[in-house]
Amino acid sequence: MFDKLSRLKRGQLAEDMALDFLKQKGLRLVDRNYRTRLGEIDLIMKDESHIVFVEVRFRSSNQFGGAAMSVDHRKQKKLIKCAQHYIANSSTTLGFRFDVVAISPSNTQHEIQWITNAFDEF
Repeated sequence: MFDKLSRLKRGQLAEDMALDFLKQKGLRLVDRNYRTRLGEIDLIMKDESHIVFVEVRFRSSNQFGGAAMSVDHRKQKKLIKCAQHYIANSSTTLGFRFDVVAISPSNTQHEIQWITNAFDEF
């Protein structure tokens, strides 16, 4: 499914898969590809009590730790700064958290791993 697509198209397709998955789990989309000069947040979702900042990661191979392991300390810091910008410019009173949706190959289809509270604000 992802093999012959450009990196941008693979990213968009992975975000679409993650969005559909999270909607099925009861989350609602607030914003997509929220960009600032500090970085980008793939999906901003909302559940009953939180604004959820979602990083979507796709890896065509599990070599080198797979998709979930690719959200390193540097990437976390960028996401946190971007989220702080979002929060400062919104009127939300909800709590917030950072989730990761990791999409990896499987024998028959792609495996989706949802990691809630993947990391905390430093």
